[in-house]
Amino acid sequence: MSVNLEIKLKKTNKIYHEGECLSGFVIVTSPSDVRHDGISLLMEGGVSLQLSNKNVGMFEAFRNSVKPITLLNCSLDLQTGGKIPSGVTEIPFEFPLSSRQRQPSVAGTQKPNHTQSCLLETYHGVFVSITYSLKCTMKRSFLNKDLNASCQFVVQYRKSKDKIEPKPVRCIISPDTVQSGKGVPPIFSGDNGNHKMPNFNIIAELDSTVCSLDKPFTGQITVKECSIPIKSIDLQLVRVETCGCAEGYAKDATEIQNIQLGEGDVCRNLPIPIHMLLPRLFTCPTTLTTNFKIEFEVNIAIIFHDDHLVTENFPIILTRC
Repeated sequence: MSVNLEIKLKKTNKIYHEGECLSGFVIVTSPSDVRHDGISLLMEGGVSLQLSNKNVGMFEAFRNSVKPITLLNCSLDLQTGGKIPSGVTEIPFEFPLSSRQRQPSVAGTQKPNHTQSCLLETYHGVFVSITYSLKCTMKRSFLNKDLNASCQFVVQYRKSKDKIEPKPVRCIISPDTVQSGKGVPPIFSGDNGNHKMPNFNIIAELDSTVCSLDKPFTGQITVKECSIPIKSIDLQLVRVETCGCAEGYAKDATEIQNIQLGEGDVCRNLPIPIHMLLPRLFTCPTTLTTNFKIEFEVNIAIIFHDDHLVTENFPIILTRC
């Protein structure tokens, strides 16, 4: 049996707020006594930025703008050296969870802030990621390898006591409201040539475009009329990640999740409820900073029986209220 090094946090859900104390134990398990040259613990957090392949080389200024941004960096020496007895040994630790400077975050309906100095919520994206972790190192003699252990934790904003002012949206989706990419009346292309879009009238009602991350995204959609059968009605949650600087920005939209609201040729004049839970880690409060932005949208997609697609886009604001 070899020596095992492990980090265990006191909070089982590993969710912390700025200003709290991050505490736990470094656990050393060994069948015999272990000599070491010191045990240290590093707490770090940061923003990692990445450009998509289509944007690499587009702007020379991107080379500096995509460098990692440090939000948190703090180290602690648990032991300077000595011997750990056989069995299980727990070494307690405690870190104050705070950034070097404190400024308002860019979340929800607050005024956009273009500085980056406070702790941001944990977020796992495609081109932008915000992560926090603990790393423990036990230094040993040159005859033995150093032991390493790591543990990630989640940072969330405290819930604001301010109530969200709902911003409901009602939208009519019809051939008159659908626009093609060239700004001309849209057409369908098929095996028998091009033909005009079928006649349809669909009403989408969203309860609010300002949404709390702790509550579901809700609304309803009603098909008033449609001259051809419908194959499916889907709701897509999309993240829009922007990286760059004043010289130029790279903006990419990727899908987070897709929920089918209706399958087949749904009944006419029957409200179809919208109820979508926002996934943890893959969403965060809407964030705007100097070097990156994290925004969100929802798409309502109507797929007809011949696989032609009509979508309606709704930008939304996510907050921790």
